[in-house]
Amino acid sequence: MFSLVLAEETTTTTSSGGGILGLLPLILIFVVMYFLLLRPQRKRQKEAAALQSAIQVNDSVLLTNGIIGLVTGVEDRFLWVEIAEGVQVQVVKGSVGSKVNMDGSPIAAPKPEKKAKRFGKQADADGDKK
Repeated sequence: MFSLVLAEETTTTTSSGGGILGLLPLILIFVVMYFLLLRPQRKRQKEAAALQSAIQVNDSVLLTNGIIGLVTGVEDRFLWVEIAEGVQVQVVKGSVGSKVNMDGSPIAAPKPEKKAKRFGKQADADGDKK
């Protein structure tokens, strides 16, 4: 009788099955993470890099620590920012949060023009179709 129980256990096999369908939820999680987290972060990094490369002398900037100053010099990786009359500090370009007016109000950054989708006909600046 004991041998019958052992025989039954050895003959029973379980199939894990599923194959690639078992990985599908994991793949979907990574795709959703990419679109919700990684893509927007890369977009913000590109915008920050564009802002930092466009900074010139006499631009007013808001640093990430909240200090507003006037750019007096631009070096390869650093900026010289005058934060008070006669007081200049050297900061890393990455510490620039945005360009601002001297009163602290933000300067509206120009939005890059998106390519218009064309569905057959072009539109003039007036909105007339050709």
